[in-house]
Amino acid sequence: MSAIPSVDLQDFVSGDSKRKEKFTQEIGAAFEDIGFVALSGHFLSEELVAQLYLEIKEFFALEQDIKDNYEIEGIGGQRGYTSFGKEHAKGRKEGDLKEFWHFGQYVEDNPKLEKEYPDNVTVKELPDFNSVGKETFKMLEKTAKYVLRALALHLDLEETYFDQYIKNGNSILRPIHYPPITEEPKNAERAAAHGDINLITLLMGAQGRGLQVKNHRDEWVDAIARPDQVMINVGDMLSRLTNNKLKSTIHKVINPPKEMWGTSRYSIPFFMHPISEMPLDCLDNCVDNEHPKQFEDITAGVYLNERLVELGLVKK
Repeated sequence: MSAIPSVDLQDFVSGDSKRKEKFTQEIGAAFEDIGFVALSGHFLSEELVAQLYLEIKEFFALEQDIKDNYEIEGIGGQRGYTSFGKEHAKGRKEGDLKEFWHFGQYVEDNPKLEKEYPDNVTVKELPDFNSVGKETFKMLEKTAKYVLRALALHLDLEETYFDQYIKNGNSILRPIHYPPITEEPKNAERAAAHGDINLITLLMGAQGRGLQVKNHRDEWVDAIARPDQVMINVGDMLSRLTNNKLKSTIHKVINPPKEMWGTSRYSIPFFMHPISEMPLDCLDNCVDNEHPKQFEDITAGVYLNERLVELGLVKK
């Protein structure tokens, strides 16, 4: 049995108040406990998922010099390609054993944010790559919106509390390729232990063993989803906002056993970020005598920049 609880988003959007309340209680309890759930009933079709995996496998199989053309200097890796080993976990010198791509927000009706966010990068060699990426981004963003509405209710907030902050938010869709391992890694993992920066993360591709989560007993447990599920976890921004009522859990992607070194792994996280002006000040109803305020007031934009510097993606 999986250590990660399962929930069905269709309960929340069913129009049945009892099912909606059941989903809200289940996801709230899971995020207060282990910080992860496996979610079915999302807005991604099987066809879209299959198409995106096809496109990203074709991209990562391109010659290195072609991929390098899509690594854009000066934007902290926010769009386009980031080459192998460039990103490292907070506090680690060793680069993670991965390369990845970033699709970013498709801004609607906000010229200020259009200027603030870098443009998405178009891959000339693959005519469907960008349209499939955009459609996936939109469906995961829609899924995340309803998850956050459930969490708002769990936190005794207005149901649409997060809507104003996530519309045109600085979210990222990150297809990742963990290439075959060719030699004994020196103190490096496919993705070293880390917490996510953002509000919530939706992960496509947690079907095989590899992703591990640290529970509150300090044990590493496998997080494996069914093929029809996405794995969702709390990020540090939501943890700060809720004064750690909702847990941003440390997780990692372990290296496979030696007999599997010759295989690639692909996963596609969607990092749901708010607009940079969102205050991450601890919510009043998450602070009391038993739970004193743990975090300084800060905006999402300032916090994000601090963390990107720690990850080595942005220079001070």
